[in-house]
Amino acid sequence: MQKDAYTLIVEAIEAGTYKPGDRLVESELAERFGVSRTPVREALQRLETQSMLSRDGRSLIVASLDHNQLSELYAVRTELEGLAARLAARHATDEEIRVLHSMVAEDQALLGGDPRALSRANKRFHKQIHLASHNRYLVQQLDLVHRSMALMAETSFAAEGRDEVALTEHAAIVAAIAARDGDAAYQALKTHISRAFETRLRVEAGELRLR
Repeated sequence: MQKDAYTLIVEAIEAGTYKPGDRLVESELAERFGVSRTPVREALQRLETQSMLSRDGRSLIVASLDHNQLSELYAVRTELEGLAARLAARHATDEEIRVLHSMVAEDQALLGGDPRALSRANKRFHKQIHLASHNRYLVQQLDLVHRSMALMAETSFAAEGRDEVALTEHAAIVAAIAARDGDAAYQALKTHISRAFETRLRVEAGELRLR
């Protein structure tokens, strides 16, 4: 299925092709993606409405998150992700749980490697939990939250030591979901997101180095 201009631009931001502060030019985007300028213009307007883009004079640039916005985003993400884990413990099929187990096992091979590869694997893992919640409205809200996460210049997986700890946390989340323990799954995922935020704050403060 052919992707629309909006999806192509969002994916380019998520992939880091366009970073916070980068200017997006309608004609250049149309040429890059091989689409006409009208859908690109509509996509840019939509992204501006969603605060993914901001105005710099007459130009549209990829937005960046200040400290307060980051705190607000993580506060919402923590609760929504926790709810997804709780619902997954209740509604996930045996097949979905097996997929989560296999993701945790396969991601071990990425430890110590490219932080962006780990970040992509992490997104897949979280998306699988969202889908396993079997709640379409929650999935939609989490998609919006994760889209905003793309506005952070660095992944927390770039912080020294974070990748191994994160995968251990993933294993604990899956164990709770597999045990059908909603409270434990909720708490395990909330703790996981809270620690990711703490890691990011320590990087910002210069307390942790990026590798």
